[in-house]
Amino acid sequence: MKADIAYKGALDICNTHAERLNWAMAELKPHFPLTPAKLAQLTPLELAIFDQFIVRFSKLQDAMGAKLLPAVLDLTQEQGELSAFIDKLNRLEKIGAIESANEWLQLREMRNQFAHDYPEDSDIQASLLNKAFGLSERMLVILKGVSDFAERYQQ
Repeated sequence: MKADIAYKGALDICNTHAERLNWAMAELKPHFPLTPAKLAQLTPLELAIFDQFIVRFSKLQDAMGAKLLPAVLDLTQEQGELSAFIDKLNRLEKIGAIESANEWLQLREMRNQFAHDYPEDSDIQASLLNKAFGLSERMLVILKGVSDFAERYQQ
């Protein structure tokens, strides 16, 4: 019962981030693929939406990794003595909650790259945002898959 409550709370947080990420993606879609020239022409409002995209991508990835995925392991009673995050990811992959532990690590690396700011290098900015846009679509698919998987274990 406690695991079910923790899972539902984590899923609610993730769904809020996902909803806002989806909104930002819909607003930004016409700008992709992004180039340094397109970046230079963005309005202040469009830049704010890019900021929203980055924040929600990062928050969703973090909430899924720190709260949702461990809650799924608790819900399925699969956690055991897994202390390393990679071991948890591998277990989640093995039980079918996620398709690929390596893919999740790519999402985490993308989130970490957002922590670095490259204000003078529009080539790097455009490249990161293009990569993140594709990964964000994949992260939303993973969230749906995790949610569908966990439904079988809810009380």
